[in-house]
Amino acid sequence: MVRVALATKNPGKVREIAAIITDAPVELVGPDPSWTPPPEDDGTYLGNALEKARSLAAAMGIPCLADDSGIEVDALGGRPGPRSARFAGEDATDAANLTKLIDALAGLSDEQRTARYRCVAVLVTPDGAQCVAEETVEGRIILEPRGSGGFGYDPGFVAIGETRTMAELTPQEKDAISHRGKAFRALVPALRALT
Repeated sequence: MVRVALATKNPGKVREIAAIITDAPVELVGPDPSWTPPPEDDGTYLGNALEKARSLAAAMGIPCLADDSGIEVDALGGRPGPRSARFAGEDATDAANLTKLIDALAGLSDEQRTARYRCVAVLVTPDGAQCVAEETVEGRIILEPRGSGGFGYDPGFVAIGETRTMAELTPQEKDAISHRGKAFRALVPALRALT
């Protein structure tokens, strides 16, 4: 089995992505403890994902997966977007980010709170080859968060066709429809080609 590193220190993402790519014949490993993630200051999902993947692939000398994801709210002109993890400040918690988002949308109707999650996932090899997948899931923001699963904005996001928030879905249900699930499944053929 080929070892592939995942460029994240977010334990929620590690669990989620490991479950998503079970069809790929690779051993998914976390980053070397000495690796420091680069600042996600590119301004685009693709730039941030590539920066992380290239950095870790160079540090560990093995293929590397990375992603950058965010939530885009139409009423906010697509914000917070690539700044989703830092919407309420550089060291903001998931709860603080969600609270700020809900406060910004207070007073808007359901129809005005349309949004989407977007994920750009990349596979980079130490020789510089790369594969990119981008996926979204459309939905809306609710003003009263529900559920304890998932992470990030999941308690406040209801996907089209669902009545439950992403945080109320089982991990398997969420992976089947999520932006991250779709993007990383799209990379499985590239991961199989590594073997």
